[in-house]
Amino acid sequence: MALPSPELLDIFMPWAFAIGINSVLLAIAWFTPKKLLTPAGLVHAWILGIILWGTLGWRGYLVMMFYFLVGSAATRIGMAQKEAAGIAEKRSGARGPENVWGSALIATVCALVTYSLTTVGTPWFYALASLFLLGYVASMSTKLADTCASEVGKAYGKHTFLITNLQPVARGTEGAVSLEGTLAGLVAGALIATLAWALGLITAIDVVICVVAAFVATNLESVIGATLQTKISWMTNEVVNVINTLIGAAVAIGLAIGFQIALQAGVV
Repeated sequence: MALPSPELLDIFMPWAFAIGINSVLLAIAWFTPKKLLTPAGLVHAWILGIILWGTLGWRGYLVMMFYFLVGSAATRIGMAQKEAAGIAEKRSGARGPENVWGSALIATVCALVTYSLTTVGTPWFYALASLFLLGYVASMSTKLADTCASEVGKAYGKHTFLITNLQPVARGTEGAVSLEGTLAGLVAGALIATLAWALGLITAIDVVICVVAAFVATNLESVIGATLQTKISWMTNEVVNVINTLIGAAVAIGLAIGFQIALQAGVV
């Protein structure tokens, strides 16, 4: 009987390990009394975890876990008062499949493209893969910034304004922003980008790029919430999250390309 080639083992072993470790985590989470995900959400998170570990390894996986844990904690900030005001996340913050993919669809696409490009093995494709890896981190930086800005703003925002006209509005209004929420979003976006840098996924300048991209995308998401979301029936929070993270990834990739062009031109 012929043994599998080393090349095949190199390809399939990370995926086998991904299935194993995510299955263990699924079993633990399934029987944990206080759940952060619904049963269906757990299954979809299991699929997401396999894809991310298989494509980006433990480092990319850890970035997503950081988002999930910090984002879930942010959702529970001031939960009692948010529930009393009717502006809390449904199911007391437990995430379902729609939340999993609304938050991570763009990151998953970036991870799959990164993986596909690195298997080609040429310098040009590696350079392109690094841009999509940055897009992965930037999308997560954007989503965590958005989550923390929204949840902290709803819990502690003293003055909230509609982003389109800066008129005072109630906390929890679609498109509302606050100083407290904005600062929380900036810190959250910087933290997850710094983690990615510490893990060797991105460079130091990429951290700055991710923070800028997250700030731009989060504010544009507020504009969408204030203008389109209330008028278009299919534009749910999850759809807006996909748009939000897509903007964050695209802005980061665009800034990185612009920075490299400026470097080569001697502008910076």
